[in-house]
Amino acid sequence: MNLIIKLVLSAVAIIILGKLLPGVTVSPPYTTALLIAVVLAILNALVKPILVILTLPITIVTLGLFLLVINALIILLADKLIDGFAVSSIWTAILFSILLSILQSILHSLIKEDKK
Repeated sequence: MNLIIKLVLSAVAIIILGKLLPGVTVSPPYTTALLIAVVLAILNALVKPILVILTLPITIVTLGLFLLVINALIILLADKLIDGFAVSSIWTAILFSILLSILQSILHSLIKEDKK
């Protein structure tokens, strides 16, 4: 249940960013945003660890800033996989990634988890 709530909150963040950022298009907003949230979750679980391991030396040299580029590449890959989702450039994808992380942090902090 918690996973579904987090996916819905991520979809809400994607809808907000789709309306705010000029280089990001999400249409139709509700179903596409939920699909984007699911695809990003799958790509972050499967592809991102492989990319992080392969680019570990450059990530260390850049003190972790290269992870922003990896996140942008994941978003651009989702752009290619989903028809109603479009990101205009890598810079827009980096900004989308940063703002999505911030919005997800804010929205997920609203969920209070019971610690037993």
